[in-house]
Order: sequence, then structure tokens, then C-alpha cells
Amino acid sequence: MLGMIKNSLLSTVEAWPYRVLSKGEKEQLSYEERACEGGWFAAVEVTGKPFDEASKEGVLKLLKYVGGTNDKGVGMGMTAPVSITAFPAEDGSLQQKVKVSLRIPSQFQANPPHPSDESIKIEERQEMTIYSTQFGGYAKEVDYVNYAAKLESALGSEAAYRKDFYFCNGYDPPMKPYGRRNEVWFVKE
Repeated sequence: MLGMIKNSLLSTVEAWPYRVLSKGEKEQLSYEERACEGGWFAAVEVTGKPFDEASKEGVLKLLKYVGGTNDKGVGMGMTAPVSITAFPAEDGSLQQKVKVSLRIPSQFQANPPHPSDESIKIEERQEMTIYSTQFGGYAKEVDYVNYAAKLESALGSEAAYRKDFYFCNGYDPPMKPYGRRNEVWFVKE
């Protein structure tokens, strides 16, 4: 637990590597098309709970893992964003199922420590191209749903992207009150 607290308060945060391919603005919404690097990720699924509750549960498990609750007992440092895969229902609301993930820090990519918590899986992901929009504040389900609808509207029918899920991303620790960064990502097809 001490490792988790130290890790989230004192360590530097490594950003998920990406490059911007293009930028756009439509209907007063700025967005980017990005290529996000692949790699190894720690991920945990939480079902049967509302989005905000499930997300918090998954984040806490991953913080413990990167804080040292792993087979090597090593604190790895934090990466950003914390990425929550959301699954929209027909009406645009979110299903009671999320997958919370963190990119494993670069120095551990070649040989990620095994989680002590069996609900955490280590997954390899390929590079992906995404459409992203950014907003501030302490993001909740209603904010992600709202910005997903805005991004969908701004992209229009010309952009091809996955409709069965999208990513809700947070970049900041909860103790950061100002200048917070959140994003919604759609995965380009």
C-alpha cells in the first residue's frame, strides 16, 4: 500500500507514446487523429457495477500492481493515461462493464512483472489510430458520454471508427484540482 501511495504522489508519470497525424475542429469541438504506440498493458475487467464505481475499483487494483503488488515486488512508476474501455448501449448510456488499463512503463515492457492479483491480466496491444477530444475537470460517466456524443457529431459520417466501444482516459491523480486532462478516444477502423 505504501508503494502505491508513493508511486502516485512522488513518481514522474510516463506518457503513452503517440504522434499527432492531424487536427480538426467542428461544432466548437477540437479533436486530433493520433497513432498510439502498441506494447504491454495491465488490464482488469469490472462488471455489474455503474461506470464510475467500476472504474474506481479497476484503477485502485492497477495502482497496487504498479506500486509493487507483483511477483517482483517492484514499484514501476505510473503511466498516463489510465484508460477505461466503455461499452455504449443502444441509447448511448454505458453498460455495466468496463476494462481499466495502464500501459506498462517502458523499462518493464520487455519483461512485465506478473500481477499478484489474478484479476489483472497482462495484454499485448498493437499500435492503433484514434480520434481524440480533450476536456477538463473531474470526469464522470456523464462527462465521457457527453464528449463521446460531441466527438461523434464532429467526426460526422465520413470517419470510420469502432462503435462497439470507446476509451475514456484520465491523465491526472485525484489530488490535482486544476488543469486536469481527460480524453475520449474512438479507435479508427
